[in-house]
Amino acid sequence: MSKDKLGVNTICTHVGEVKDEQFKGAVSPMYLSSSYEFLDVDVKRYPRYFNTPNQEYLSKKIAALEGAESAMIFGSGMAAISHMFLAFLQKGDHLVVQNTLYGGTVNFIKEEFPKYGIEYTFTNGYKARDFEAAIQENTKLIHIETPSNPLLTITDIRDITQLAKTKGILTSIDNTFASPVNQKPIDFGVDMVMHSATKYFGGHSDICAGAVASSKENMERIWNVSKNLGGSLSDMTVWMLERSMKTLGLRVKAQTKNAMKLAKWLNKHPKISKVYYPGLKSHPEHKLAKAQMQGYGAMLSFELSEDLDSYKFQKALKLIKSSMSLAGVESTMISPHLTSHALLTEEERKAVGISDQLIRFSVGIENAKDLKADINQAIEQLLNA
Repeated sequence: MSKDKLGVNTICTHVGEVKDEQFKGAVSPMYLSSSYEFLDVDVKRYPRYFNTPNQEYLSKKIAALEGAESAMIFGSGMAAISHMFLAFLQKGDHLVVQNTLYGGTVNFIKEEFPKYGIEYTFTNGYKARDFEAAIQENTKLIHIETPSNPLLTITDIRDITQLAKTKGILTSIDNTFASPVNQKPIDFGVDMVMHSATKYFGGHSDICAGAVASSKENMERIWNVSKNLGGSLSDMTVWMLERSMKTLGLRVKAQTKNAMKLAKWLNKHPKISKVYYPGLKSHPEHKLAKAQMQGYGAMLSFELSEDLDSYKFQKALKLIKSSMSLAGVESTMISPHLTSHALLTEEERKAVGISDQLIRFSVGIENAKDLKADINQAIEQLLNA
């Protein structure tokens, strides 16, 4: 059966399995060897070449989920995006990148690109016209992130890719927040899709990994850079990631359903001044999100009213964890100005709308009523202090 006709849960469960030919086990065997035969073999396997059995087959699962020809896995999301950038950008080239990005990506561009002589321009918005205004003669790549971190802005993927194709420019996207369960960027013309696989792919807050999916030609170019930089992943972690991805569809759909419930409830809460979630009709890009997503994701952000201290609020939570990362089965909250965007200056954070009152909420699989009760009790603590 063609993998193109399989449902997402079937792909998660079966595509990219390593067959246990010896003992016929139900799950992929784990190959921990760091040294493989090189005589009379079709593939010369070596961990740094991203082609051990577990690495190779997990990449097939990721490619199938994204509808791509090929994929690679890396030691972290930042390893994935940095290798991708360095494969397609060199001295004298120019990158157009939107300003509503993960803070680590912004920091990498600003700190590392000058060392390589790579030029870049951050857009002043997330519309196609903003990108067109930033394009130069030496622009080689446009990179976007939608939904964005942490304000959940939505970028029109098809508009950006059509603009890029008319000018012979490649496109890439950070699809971490949506995951392939809720968004398939390649269907809208994107050339390369990357993920922090630490997040929804892993889903249990115990794995650090990254991934890129694209055409075979593009992935060959990324591989040629990556084998020299050496950002491969241990096969123990690869095996854990493959195991976790079997429930990706189930987890993300349950989390997405919960997020909609919480977003609607928070939107009416007297102590919440604003909610950022593309599933709400009040979201400025709600119609666009509905057109290019299958579900609105499990991430949302909200701003506490000015009379509540965001730090004390998170300290008062009993069930929801105050945690640095996101997308685990457990619900977590963070203050972006102290974590994901702490590397930006206060002025830079204000310019993209990140206030000290902003809370990023990664919704888990708990019962929604329990999450609501935890938020209410934390607010009550602060009001009664």
